[in-house]
Amino acid sequence: MEERLLGSEAKDDSNLKGRIWAESKKLWRIALPAMLARVSQYGMFVVTQGFIGHIGEVQLAAYALIQIIAVRFANGILLGMSSATETLCGQAFGAKQYHMMGIYLQRSWIINIAIGTVLLPIFIFAGDIFKLLGEESDIASEAGYISLWFIPILYFFIFCLTIQKYLQAQLKNIIVGWLSAVAFVIHVLLSWIFVNVLNFGIPGAMSAMIIASWFIVIGEFVYLFGGWCPNTWNGFSLAAFVDLLPVLKLSISSGVMLCLELWYNAILVLVAGYMKNATSEISAFSICLNIISWEFMLCFGFLAGSSVRISNELGKGDAKTAKFSVKVAISTTARVAVGAGRQTVVAYVNICCYYFIGIPVGIILAYVANMKVKGIWIGMLLGVVTQVLVLGYITYKTDWDQQVNEASARLNKWLLKPSDESNGS
Repeated sequence: MEERLLGSEAKDDSNLKGRIWAESKKLWRIALPAMLARVSQYGMFVVTQGFIGHIGEVQLAAYALIQIIAVRFANGILLGMSSATETLCGQAFGAKQYHMMGIYLQRSWIINIAIGTVLLPIFIFAGDIFKLLGEESDIASEAGYISLWFIPILYFFIFCLTIQKYLQAQLKNIIVGWLSAVAFVIHVLLSWIFVNVLNFGIPGAMSAMIIASWFIVIGEFVYLFGGWCPNTWNGFSLAAFVDLLPVLKLSISSGVMLCLELWYNAILVLVAGYMKNATSEISAFSICLNIISWEFMLCFGFLAGSSVRISNELGKGDAKTAKFSVKVAISTTARVAVGAGRQTVVAYVNICCYYFIGIPVGIILAYVANMKVKGIWIGMLLGVVTQVLVLGYITYKTDWDQQVNEASARLNKWLLKPSDESNGS
């Protein structure tokens, strides 16, 4: 009897190990290319900052203001809006509603192009905005000039982010990883030629970034339109204009969630700009932020993998496997709310942890305790730690059967039959 029990326990243990291994392989199949893409794409901003640092101190501080504040402001909105595509496409792929994925992608283009165009004045009038916010005049003027070069990058975000999430939802994001890696090499080479060899200055550094960035987008378009996604891309369709309002609502909640996270660092850089020797303080703080954010891209890539796995299983209606995916993901790292479509909850957590704890503590330590940039940094870390603890508790208490029901209701509500889609083409 005891031998049979021991044999059963050993079998269960072996089965659990097999399940964990199988789930880990599915997770890393998505996460590794996502990590490569994130690290490569964000690396272009870091490399550009390095080359601009050789041009001049004012230029470096101005670039930091634009990249950390204006670009993160826009990227936070567009990345958040695009995470709705991640949720919907991931759940549609799990539910085998493949034809809907192309429609969701087109809807995200419509919404994000409109949002991106609304954001244009921020880049056009960035110099005046920074002057109104009290930043030093020479830094603000230079930032206004550099911001105009970021307009093509704004539209790069619109297409690159959405296509990337569409592809990773169907386990095809390896192409994005390779395109991003090649683009990073191109970017470094062009930056060296334009800045160090030809002495083109700011235009040279920014041109290198624009060319490398749009190399990724063009490559994604070739892959998409070239027939490598036959089940999920059936061409442009008028069906993309149907149900835009509910998709916009989900996109806005996603946008608020990630905006609050990315704007957190941006506000801290703005605070650093009010200190004495603002040029040095902004540059130093932004360099530290960029380096730690570059490392954070590894976590962001893993987040993409866990998000897709969870949304796929919710789309299938398999609550047990979704919960198991959460456990495997958390055993490796933390976060999973995007895949479940719980962006609104995370938005409230971000507000409380970042804006009611992190920023006030950082300001008090920086200006009252006279710890300067070190104080801001401590406040930032405190906000992040609090957020992780709260989200960990929320994930632990999640009812995954309820999440399956909500995902099924959402997919069925927005489902168009293939015949309906073709009629709208």
